[in-house]
Amino acid sequence: MKISVSKLPFALASASVGFLACAFSTWAGDDPWPEIQKAVFADRPVQEDPASVQIFAPNQADDAAVVPVSIKIPSTVAPSVRSLTLIIDRNPVPVAATFAFGDGFRKGPDVGERTIATRVRVDAFSRVRAILETTDGTLHMASKFVIGTGGCSAPASKDPEEAIAQMGKTQLIVSHDEVSGNAWREARVMIRHPNFTGMQMNKTTGDYTPARFINSIRIKQGDTVLWSMEGGISISEDPNIRFTFATESPADLEFTATDTAGTKFKATGSVSPPS
Repeated sequence: MKISVSKLPFALASASVGFLACAFSTWAGDDPWPEIQKAVFADRPVQEDPASVQIFAPNQADDAAVVPVSIKIPSTVAPSVRSLTLIIDRNPVPVAATFAFGDGFRKGPDVGERTIATRVRVDAFSRVRAILETTDGTLHMASKFVIGTGGCSAPASKDPEEAIAQMGKTQLIVSHDEVSGNAWREARVMIRHPNFTGMQMNKTTGDYTPARFINSIRIKQGDTVLWSMEGGISISEDPNIRFTFATESPADLEFTATDTAGTKFKATGSVSPPS
């Protein structure tokens, strides 16, 4: 069975719990990775390569619905990055997110290693993988085993109706650190959104809350794209993505996002340090 990475997140917009259970059983063998690799990357080789990409996550999740994951890319590799695929082997839909990098991320002064960090759901003891594709077509992988269960079915922190009512607040915060150089910036994208998985039960009604989640984010500086992301149910409630980049342009940063119901979100942030 072949699965298009670009189609995977969107397929869950109207997913039923039965579909998710079926998807999980597809990957629930002793080692799901060979089948996932074939479905996502076809016959392309994927090799562990700590010199090109590293992943950091807790050995054991304090809360399987909110697991911090940080991916680091060396400065020597950053100018040649094309995409990054985040995979959680034993989640109902293993592909958590795919990032496509633009010139705004690849180019600019050398400011040291680049970091991308977010929070994910882990549904069962699983290996979490970051597969980095460089412009020569090579796939470099880093992985980490994380102990955690039930992250995709864990109840939302708020009542579903309350969560929907509060949905939509956004922030884009850009930080500057003189120690890291004048061109170094760290940005944080924050969206108030329940990111319902379709597997969470409404404690009041006993029904499953329909899936609704952020499925795309695009971040630009002026007309230059830094990255775009396609996301799925494995990104935690209230998506939060932090990343570092280099820029010598004073233009503001802007992100736009959509969810599976078609709702749009956006925010801007100044890259210029306070005077």
